[in-house]
Amino acid sequence: MDNGRQGQGRRDGTRYGEGIRNPRARQRALLIAAGPEEPDLSELRELLRTAGVAVAGELTQRRAHPDPDRYLGKGKLSELRRLISSSGANLVACDDELAPRQERNLESETGVPVIDRTAIILDIFADHAGSAEGNLQVELAQLEYNLARMPGLWTHLERLGGGIGTRGPGETQIETDRRLARDRIAALRRRLERARATRATMRRERERAHLTTVALAGYTNAGKSTLLNALTGASAGVRDRLFHTLDPTTRSFEIGGRPYLLTDTVGFIRKLPHQLVEAFGATLEETLRADLIVHVVDASASEEDVEEMIGAVEGTLAEIGAGERPHLLALNKVDLIDAERRRELSFRHPSATQVSAATGEGLDALRAAIEARFLSGLEPIDLLVPYREGGPLAELHELAGELERDDTPEGARVRARVPAGVAARFERFSVDGPRGGEPRGGGGGRVGEPRGASDDRTGAGSS
Repeated sequence: MDNGRQGQGRRDGTRYGEGIRNPRARQRALLIAAGPEEPDLSELRELLRTAGVAVAGELTQRRAHPDPDRYLGKGKLSELRRLISSSGANLVACDDELAPRQERNLESETGVPVIDRTAIILDIFADHAGSAEGNLQVELAQLEYNLARMPGLWTHLERLGGGIGTRGPGETQIETDRRLARDRIAALRRRLERARATRATMRRERERAHLTTVALAGYTNAGKSTLLNALTGASAGVRDRLFHTLDPTTRSFEIGGRPYLLTDTVGFIRKLPHQLVEAFGATLEETLRADLIVHVVDASASEEDVEEMIGAVEGTLAEIGAGERPHLLALNKVDLIDAERRRELSFRHPSATQVSAATGEGLDALRAAIEARFLSGLEPIDLLVPYREGGPLAELHELAGELERDDTPEGARVRARVPAGVAARFERFSVDGPRGGEPRGGGGGRVGEPRGASDDRTGAGSS
């Protein structure tokens, strides 16, 4: 039931399964979708599987636009009612975000609860949120989503303010609920702003240490957490389900002796609810601030799915302002595809690195690609650092990774490559003197030696 997408060089079938098929499950959903092309419900099935909801059946309709009032046309609505009765479904799940009136009208027509794609994703996020900040972010997104759906929930209490002793100004139940929801939203925003400030303080500490940051971004369940573990030796939680990672995880690792910070971020998905993008702004900021984004893609998916996933991630990165950040493409899970599919991917994505986080294949090539990106932005320095300057020497060893050091009577002669933004901090030790001024010491002399004593060593000092 994968719309003819089996094959594509994948060894074990399709990216997504058939979902949960259990007629005795407590929640049994009938899936619906409408669009100009034949809708593919495989991802919706996987979302429901992650949420623990069984699939009772599917109904799709090809039309230019969903009906603005009932989502489906009248004929399809009659078919939907018959399918609900025959399949035993007690829930309708829609692959799009429904307008409040569409949701109410569908529930009225079918007699069963109706949930849309956004509600399912929000429910999964609520179930997977582990940190206090994650729970705040999910609650904020849920409140903003439900705020527009409050009209009609309390229609039986619209005249609550009437009656003896209650006449006059007052609030209806819906007005009270809206006010309480807005107050709670404001409180959540304040708490998240404090969390954002804490993150900013931590980020400034990292920036002061000039540690290069790499962020893993990609479609949900692309294997980002497994890749983080493989590169850093960490033991971040990994499960084969959508949105398993919500809170960013940062670990350190080294390439060529130089330290890096690697951050695993929340996964993206098609039609990612804008409420979540806004609520998780502080978390997604880790991606926005990274020096390099490694875009992780599930290479075991069909080519059509690969392109769709890449487009969804790039669209979300652009939405949060990270679209122009330097990035690398890492095609993960190549252990699940055959040689022919690998050659096809190499042709379609020539600059990408093919890796398998599960087996370790291609990790050295990915490390080399990450290092190459940063080496191109490093500036060579040639310094003579007095031995009494222990702090700068230690910092150089940390920043430069591999460096050349010669101990001389005057101090440590150090040749290294460091980030351009850091090089200026060591100019006072440069053998050529500070840029834009006269040589260090006023006459070219080095620290601890008479003026002019370095004249006969100029050639050696610039080698």
